[in-house]
Amino acid sequence: MPIARTGLLAALALTSALTQPALAQTARAPRPAVQKVLPTSSYTLPNGLKVTFHIDRSDPVVAVVLAAHVGSSREVSGRTGFAHMFEHLFFLNSENLGPGGLDKLSTRVGGTGANGSTSRDWTVYNQEVPKDALEKMIWAEADKLGFFIKTVTPAVLEKEKQVVKNEKRQSVDNRPYGHVNELMAAAMYPQDHPYSWMVIGSMKDLDAAQVADVQDFYRRWYTPNNSTLTIAGDFDPVQARAWVVKYFGEIPRGAPAARPTPRPVTLTGSKSIAYLDSYAKLPQLSIAWPTVGVADPDAVAVEVLGDLLTEGRDAPLTKLLVEQQKLTDKVDIGNWDSEIAGETVLAVRAFPNVTLDRVKAAIDQGLAGFRVDPAALQRVKTLREAAIYNQLGDVEGKATTIARYEAQTGDADFLDTYLARLRALTPADIDRVFRRYMFNRPSVSVSAVPKAMPQLGLTGATMVTPVTEPIVQGAEAAVDQNAGRTAYTRTPSKIDRTKEPPFGPTPTVTPLTPWQATATNGIAVSGIEDRELPVVRFTLSVDGGQRLDAGAKPGTATLLARMLTRGTARRTPAELEKALQALGARIDASVDRERLIVSGTTLARNYDATMALFGEILLEPRWDAAELALAKAAVTARIADNTSDPQALATRVTNVVSYPQGSLLAQDILGTPESVAALTIDDLKAAYARLSPRLARFRVAGAVTQGQATAALAPLATSWTTASTALAALPEATKPDAARLFFYDVPDAKQSLLMFSAPTVRRADPDYYPLHVANYILGGGGFASRLTQEVREGKGYTYGIRSGMQGWRTEGRWTLSSPVRANVTLEAAALARTIVADYPTTFTADDLALTKTSLSKARAFQFEQLIDKLDMLALIGDYGLPVDYPKREAAVLDSMTVDRIRGLAQRYWPVDRMTYVIVGDAASQMERLDALGAGKPVPAKPLID
Repeated sequence: MPIARTGLLAALALTSALTQPALAQTARAPRPAVQKVLPTSSYTLPNGLKVTFHIDRSDPVVAVVLAAHVGSSREVSGRTGFAHMFEHLFFLNSENLGPGGLDKLSTRVGGTGANGSTSRDWTVYNQEVPKDALEKMIWAEADKLGFFIKTVTPAVLEKEKQVVKNEKRQSVDNRPYGHVNELMAAAMYPQDHPYSWMVIGSMKDLDAAQVADVQDFYRRWYTPNNSTLTIAGDFDPVQARAWVVKYFGEIPRGAPAARPTPRPVTLTGSKSIAYLDSYAKLPQLSIAWPTVGVADPDAVAVEVLGDLLTEGRDAPLTKLLVEQQKLTDKVDIGNWDSEIAGETVLAVRAFPNVTLDRVKAAIDQGLAGFRVDPAALQRVKTLREAAIYNQLGDVEGKATTIARYEAQTGDADFLDTYLARLRALTPADIDRVFRRYMFNRPSVSVSAVPKAMPQLGLTGATMVTPVTEPIVQGAEAAVDQNAGRTAYTRTPSKIDRTKEPPFGPTPTVTPLTPWQATATNGIAVSGIEDRELPVVRFTLSVDGGQRLDAGAKPGTATLLARMLTRGTARRTPAELEKALQALGARIDASVDRERLIVSGTTLARNYDATMALFGEILLEPRWDAAELALAKAAVTARIADNTSDPQALATRVTNVVSYPQGSLLAQDILGTPESVAALTIDDLKAAYARLSPRLARFRVAGAVTQGQATAALAPLATSWTTASTALAALPEATKPDAARLFFYDVPDAKQSLLMFSAPTVRRADPDYYPLHVANYILGGGGFASRLTQEVREGKGYTYGIRSGMQGWRTEGRWTLSSPVRANVTLEAAALARTIVADYPTTFTADDLALTKTSLSKARAFQFEQLIDKLDMLALIGDYGLPVDYPKREAAVLDSMTVDRIRGLAQRYWPVDRMTYVIVGDAASQMERLDALGAGKPVPAKPLID
């Protein structure tokens, strides 16, 4: 359950946009009412619980969101981290749900998985389920709000402390630039300001927490009159209201919880701090300016200001730092506009050996030269219109957006207020907030510099040392989850809450019916028409990918993909960006091991114009030497970044030891700094010349007909006539005849990344989907999985662990992955290995029943979003599945037996023939792994460096 970014910025990642300004009205004609983006109806129960409904009939699913108006800002110094800790505890148990709580229930009903997040200002619990489970979820959420606290024991609390600590290690201590936010907040806000500490809180405070503290927190803040319930989706509002009254109505009102008073900060002077980052390979400068809270009328203008400064090649900061001075490949900016205060944060991760003094000077120069361009302002508005539609594809996102706005502002319809303010923005408004909050205003700068290169930090910065924990073997005592369990008297209720409500009528899921065609030049075309939103998503997939690297030129395919969207023969990169922005469109290119992919999204009304640009990008590359130099620098920086990412390192080691030495898949798809530097435009042209329409599939989903989609492709079908040529064959993974253990050393790592892998089958193989089914209880079912229940919930060794299948066109791989507490590396690895080893004998009939129920009911939202529909078309076109594969896989699921799952697990997941890769602190952990039984650990660093 992640800690979410706070405020309007986070909400607008889901729902940021505007509609086009209305045409001027005559004096006699009344102005029509503005249609709400997310129409709602609300009422309040006598106990103070506010309930909001949003009806969406597009899919037979509902989302239920319970939000408590409590975050880290309701805490006090010395008792930090309680709001986030409580979020964790809230999922675990309640009087009538029993152990596992919402997690187990969500699994049983086929939900997407119970989730939650804590911010400075609110805590939100959200889940999406098939519509027949709505009463169950209302019953469950009420059980949490009113019948929870008696189930929290000292043992439960102690275990969850370890889980939260692992979350902090994973998100802060063991990742590059992880300490930037905490250092910035402490410098920005006074010590008594509730935004001066991080949401995750102080580990010292959490260690000191007792059950009585948790009980007090619950009784103070988890009350109906400090909470909201939001339901969105396909449901009967009259029946839903009756259920809400039945299950929530008798929960007593709590003490008054007044909305906090805004408390913005004013800096008397700029502050500059720096720290040596043990994991970062590149220097990063972050600058924050105090701004305003989410409800302040200036918040919208401040956000748009950030876009105008950085969005696009002609934006002043991007133009200076990326185009002209070549200090970085991108400039990021964002607003943390929370409830009582806010800040705008600018971040630049510089290229290797670039001093942050140079970065700061360029930023200052860019700000000094900023002038509001009315045309750029309009383009930003159009992009925001597209953004809102693209992000409203599922009811969970809609419900969560409504709930977060209500929690932060008291207005469930605040998105419409935001849009009205956005429509009214003028260049003068942008200029005003620029001068009021940013230009020549005091700020806080944080320099995060590689440990060995302190000279790259800002001159004059105060050097600080973030607080981290030492690696001490046996520092944490084992926790017995059954210890301290005592009988308690159930909380009295007017109804029998021990009986879980029944399912409603089974939802009707309408199968998708893709259309298919073939263009005159051989492109296979497919699509799914969907009119729910006025947007279109599309993808062109061309066989090639990493196979284009053949000839000892690693990184060719990656660099080619980057070059395709850097202008065209007719347009500079800036001109291409402006043309796309004006349409509310985005087009990106990427590669994987098997293919090059060019994908995009646009407003439906601009589909034809967007496809014209799409064809120009594909058929008329710019091949600009200056752009090639920028692309090389960006790829080289990405390679450096990956050397500090434990997951990327483990994957890299796994690939190196799984394929023949020197083969394509044993190489990094990004290449090496040396190979990237050596690539030329002629190399990219040669790779580009091997892209053929006869090896291509185009797919489209959204508000577009088959006729319009194929007509828009006609120019591309006529002009792209490259004949297909043979592509390099990809090697098959080695099938080890014994276990192999590799250890990549990251000195003083606070966590170890475990990665177990075994070769399996290609995506279209008859065994692939049965293996996916078999893996559900092992590690693919979230909190229902055995790995999560035993390694996280049972022992507190990790924040998250999962296993899953990867299926390509030619082969497949099963992978288990988890970051674990450093000082239990052996214990966690041994436990995970034992769980996998025992799975063929421990999988039960009850496990099978749960798997079938969950996966079958989840079909209700299998293709809810446009991206889901494109994924379906990809499985058909790229991987060779039949058009009716969902129906066939449903039949496979129905036919699965315990014996078949046990046989698949025994055949494909043999622990004595797996590859084990561990990334962590070798000095303290490597020798201990001799006892794992997977062979003596082999140092992995020499294999990939």
